[in-house]
Amino acid sequence: MAYIGMKERRVEGVTILDADSQARICLRFGASTIPLPKAVQSLLEEGQNQILLNLAGVNHINASGLHELVSAWVTVNKKGGQIKVVYLTPRLRELLTNRKVLNLFDVYENESQAVDSFRSRTIAQAQEPSISARPKTLM
Repeated sequence: MAYIGMKERRVEGVTILDADSQARICLRFGASTIPLPKAVQSLLEEGQNQILLNLAGVNHINASGLHELVSAWVTVNKKGGQIKVVYLTPRLRELLTNRKVLNLFDVYENESQAVDSFRSRTIAQAQEPSISARPKTLM
C-alpha cells in the first residue's frame, strides 16, 4: 500500500500539511509513517489546533484514508480547533462528496484564502461578547 507523505509547515499560526504523493493519508517523519489521526493528535498536544490539509495532486483516497480524514476532523473539533482542506482535485472532490465526507470540511481553492479564514474566525470569536457580558433584558 502506498502512502501520502505529508510535509508539515506553518504559515501565520496555521499548520499546513502538504500531500506529496497518492493513496493513504499519513505523515512521514524520516523512515517512519504516522497515520493522520495520530499526527493530528500530536499537533494538538503541541497547541497547534488550526490545521490545513493541502491535497493538491491527490486523486484518490481509499476507505481507510477516508476514515482517517473523518477521525482527524472529529479529534480536532473535540479540542476546539479547525481542520480545513485546500486544493481538492475534481476527482477527489467527487469522491468525498459521494462518500458524504466533503460537507465536514471548509474547502478552499487557494492557500491564502484558507489561511485568512482561520484568522477571521479567531477575530470574530475575540469580538463576540461572552454570555455574562451581554446585556440582560428584564420582562
